[in-house]
Amino acid sequence: MTFQSSVGKLSSPLKDLVLSVTQNGSVHVGKQEKDEREVIEWIAKIEKGDLVNEPGLKTLDTQLVPHTYLVNNYLTAADVALYGALHPTISKLQPTQYFAHPTVTRYFDHIQACAPVRTVADALAPAFAPVVFDFKDAPRAERKVEAPKKKEKKEKAADTPAAGTSKAADPPAQAAAAPAEGQSQKKEKKEKKDAGDAGGKKKAAAPAKAAAPDDGEPVPSMIDLRVGHIVDIMKHPDADGLYVEQIDIGEETGPRTVVSGLVNYIPIEQMRNKYLVAVCNLKPANMRGVKSFAMVLCATSKDGKEGGIELIQPPANAKPGDRVYFEGAEFADATPVAQLNPKKKIFETIQPGFITLDSKEAAWVNPTTKSVHKIRTKEGVCVAPTLVGASLS
Repeated sequence: MTFQSSVGKLSSPLKDLVLSVTQNGSVHVGKQEKDEREVIEWIAKIEKGDLVNEPGLKTLDTQLVPHTYLVNNYLTAADVALYGALHPTISKLQPTQYFAHPTVTRYFDHIQACAPVRTVADALAPAFAPVVFDFKDAPRAERKVEAPKKKEKKEKAADTPAAGTSKAADPPAQAAAAPAEGQSQKKEKKEKKDAGDAGGKKKAAAPAKAAAPDDGEPVPSMIDLRVGHIVDIMKHPDADGLYVEQIDIGEETGPRTVVSGLVNYIPIEQMRNKYLVAVCNLKPANMRGVKSFAMVLCATSKDGKEGGIELIQPPANAKPGDRVYFEGAEFADATPVAQLNPKKKIFETIQPGFITLDSKEAAWVNPTTKSVHKIRTKEGVCVAPTLVGASLS
């Protein structure tokens, strides 16, 4: 089945909505063949009508928990089709009813606010008029806390920790830093074992492996900083202090979903359409049901959060995706690590040296040599709007 034939089975005005947003090129059918197949599959499900009844909404509420979009990490025709199919049902729900489906409500509100969707939906009014949700009075979500998993005996230290001790922590106010999770430790052990087997019978002729790019002392150039542009933002439906942003960092796959803990420090009006600096090679993290694929770099007042938090701003002529680097011959032309290994705590080691100078310029100060390395793009140095002596994270 082709995309056109699948959309052709939809009834108007839903069919008109999907065709309009895809024909003008503002929304993709799928940037890859695999994505296009998934889009077509979703539209076939939507055409059957089973997703918009009560059982379908319950199923969707579970399926959408880890997702911002249906396919991959960018807006596609499948999202437009689902939004349009849900509209007649969602628009008639009372607060108690749509609060019963918090993830569907969050998803629907996000898609209806996306500029390409809103433009066409307004042109087809009143069929797809904006639906206003009363998020202020939303009940707090009740979450089950899973019992901590038992560690393997060989991983336990001599001092056994108290049973029930949890390592979970709330996300930092500045941004959605990735948690220290992952499975790289076994891989590293295997690589070390393979390297030490040079005298074995089967591996005697194998050449030595190149050192991993994050081996050695952590240096700031391992961190992948890029210019980002907030193209969409909403409050997280399940967390009062979090924003969910769509940030364009110049990638062909579209904007990245980023969760930032800035609600209590920067009003949403001051976040919209902002250019910023994003940390792009942290491990993705689930933040209250929404996966975050980067971190927003912010300056926190030397007097603490109460003294103010500001977005670090790139130079005026910077564009999404522009490389942000550290001045200095040893850093300026270095290539960042593909993804920071949370076990090595590279960002955490470097972060204490991040600061804003008296000029409000962002910089990293080497704790050993005290040399100053400003954070910049090819267009100029990145700055905090007002904060001096602020820490960056």
